[in-house]
Amino acid sequence: MILVDTSVLIDFLKGQTNEKIQLFDEILSRNIDFGFSSYTFQEVLQGAQNEKEYEQLRDYLSTQIIYFLPEETTTYEKAARLYFDLRRKGITPRSTIDVLIALTAIENNLLLLHNDRDFDLMAKQVKALNVLKVI
Repeated sequence: MILVDTSVLIDFLKGQTNEKIQLFDEILSRNIDFGFSSYTFQEVLQGAQNEKEYEQLRDYLSTQIIYFLPEETTTYEKAARLYFDLRRKGITPRSTIDVLIALTAIENNLLLLHNDRDFDLMAKQVKALNVLKVI
């Protein structure tokens, strides 16, 4: 299974073309299972330009597989620990949400499709974070 990050989904919805979008197109055309994190769900919806777009995005996302992290203190401790360990290795993720998306991929054993350099930096230090690469 593949977890598609906000960075890919937004570019895809805007009709942009890049290597990651081409990879996502391939995933779609081959009916490969994919989903989004609950955090991507939120990020995409909060970027809507108007009510109509919000409703269209909500309707689309609501038909997709959404991965959640457990709402437990231990989940946020894991995320904090991941951020802390990365920072100690000289990597400071620009977004706490990206850390939660990475943790979603790790906890659900998913390949992460992204277009955000922070995830590549994280993956170099966190063996459990597997990113989908363009070949």
